[in-house]
Amino acid sequence: MDGGEFSSQRLGVNHTGVRAHNERLVLSLIHRDGALPGAEIAKRIDLSAQTISTILRRLETDGFLLRGKPQRGRVGKPSLPMGINPDGAISFGLKIGRRTSDLVMMALDGQVLAQSQCTYERPTPQLILDYLKEGIASLSGELRPEQVGRLCGIGITAPLDLWRATESCDIAGRHFPEWLGCDLVERVAEFSKLPVSLINDGTAACCAEQYYGRGREVSDFANVFLGSYLTGGISLNGAVVEGNRHNAGMLGALRVMSIEGQRTTLADEASIFLLEAAIRDAGMDAAGMWRMPQDWTPYQSLLEPWLDRSARAIAQAAREACAVVDFQALVIDGAFPEPVRAQLVAKVRETLAALEMNGILPPDVLEAKTGHNARAIGAAAAPIFSLYFLS
Repeated sequence: MDGGEFSSQRLGVNHTGVRAHNERLVLSLIHRDGALPGAEIAKRIDLSAQTISTILRRLETDGFLLRGKPQRGRVGKPSLPMGINPDGAISFGLKIGRRTSDLVMMALDGQVLAQSQCTYERPTPQLILDYLKEGIASLSGELRPEQVGRLCGIGITAPLDLWRATESCDIAGRHFPEWLGCDLVERVAEFSKLPVSLINDGTAACCAEQYYGRGREVSDFANVFLGSYLTGGISLNGAVVEGNRHNAGMLGALRVMSIEGQRTTLADEASIFLLEAAIRDAGMDAAGMWRMPQDWTPYQSLLEPWLDRSARAIAQAAREACAVVDFQALVIDGAFPEPVRAQLVAKVRETLAALEMNGILPPDVLEAKTGHNARAIGAAAAPIFSLYFLS
């Protein structure tokens, strides 16, 4: 199955009592492939034309679908494509990081309606919760009254071990014990009635790429996201794998050989904190790395060696990952400007091509399409997909 097809396990059923499943199935197909006429939908998911017609009318009445312009063919009546109504549902997505937090407000079709960012030296629960509370109020103020009624939830993503001291990443005191035992769902409930979904940051970035990026083209991929600390996720057979304990795809923990010849982890060899440390050591303003819009041109002299080091480690990790799972692609994204991502991807391709593979088939190395706020977008997608789509 390629990335653009639905598997045979996602066929509809005509029994009564499965309305929710079939509606989710139709919405998922349209979300993935764009506006489609009823006849094409019926053909793709093996449901009767009458059943599909009923589902489409119901979804349109409920505000989840919009009619497109009639399309005339060679014979017969013109077909009427049905597309996702962006106002059908709206969610918030909060990414909590070691250096920044990002809040997005996202429509049902994945369009980011508004966003904001908070930067800091160290995050604390109260700082983040205050930012979220104020951000929800501010961003909601941009909505029309009928859109406010479509708010469906808040997705929150953060590293699972945000509280843990990591010696190599402990710049500016990045040991955050305040987060250990912090119940975010309970704390958010103090100021919002919206349901809260929690997801780790690597999985969130992978979800964003699966739903809105390369996942529409490839069915299996390993996703690497370079934030302050590198993380990852995996997608198999067109679905993101979270794992039994919601910790799958921890690609940053893969063992690689450092440029100095020492065994270390991918995250310790290819994370942005390494570049940030070099910038600080050079007496430059490292805080400028995180400001929006991003401009990394002042760091050009330090960027090249960091890219070389990161590419070397990522290529090694890709080989190790593909020894376990025959990934079709390695998708690379990060909290950096798009030109930096393009440079990194080119270097990884070059380095991977030079490695001895020992029978391992190398993956295609691709630029992600989602961008620097993939984690916030993936977080915002969590409540939407849990309610309306088949993920």
